[in-house]
Amino acid sequence: MQRPKYFTPKEVSQHNTLEDLWVSFLGKVCDLTPLVTEHKGDVLIRPIVECAGKDISNWFCPKTKDIRTHVDPLTCCVKYFTPRGRFVHVPPPCPRTDWANDFEMPWWRDHQYEVGLLSAKTRWVRIVNTLTAQKQILEVCSEEILDEILQKYLKYNSHAASYTWKFEGLNLDMSRTLSENGVIRDDEDEDEELCRSHVEQDLFIPSICLYFNDDLTEF
Repeated sequence: MQRPKYFTPKEVSQHNTLEDLWVSFLGKVCDLTPLVTEHKGDVLIRPIVECAGKDISNWFCPKTKDIRTHVDPLTCCVKYFTPRGRFVHVPPPCPRTDWANDFEMPWWRDHQYEVGLLSAKTRWVRIVNTLTAQKQILEVCSEEILDEILQKYLKYNSHAASYTWKFEGLNLDMSRTLSENGVIRDDEDEDEELCRSHVEQDLFIPSICLYFNDDLTEF
């Protein structure tokens, strides 16, 4: 089974234009560019465009995975709660003849838009090239394995696969995550220890050392 691709909130935020529009909600990351293109000029697409690159989990009920609802105090009827305005695939509050409901599935339930998952927790890691002494600090997803982190690091060093990755002198298993390799402790205990020590978490960044294998590989 193919591993899901994880994204940091910062990576999602970079897709914030009409030509490249992503959002995240309920742990999913969706590319809504095709939806925006299909409904270009429609006022119902405006709330989505306004939230381009952002997390919109507050639009949805975690239990039902559907749009939040509320009871209208005037009519006592259950209605969709859309404080930013009604958007695509949300029916109008009252019956109307000009609203088409012939779409097969609302976009928030349609898997065709999903491109990956939002990381539950991101971590900072320092990668040190012992051959050149270059250092690079990356924000990565705690769910990513080292091979996936390597792919992110390739833009800084196209020969990254020709190095042995080590932490505190031990070879890292590239098919495992940072926590599985013992580089970080992916739990709340580490955060509590840093707090008790009066050390900011962002200042405590583990270093992974790269040792050249004399076997150039370029992707």
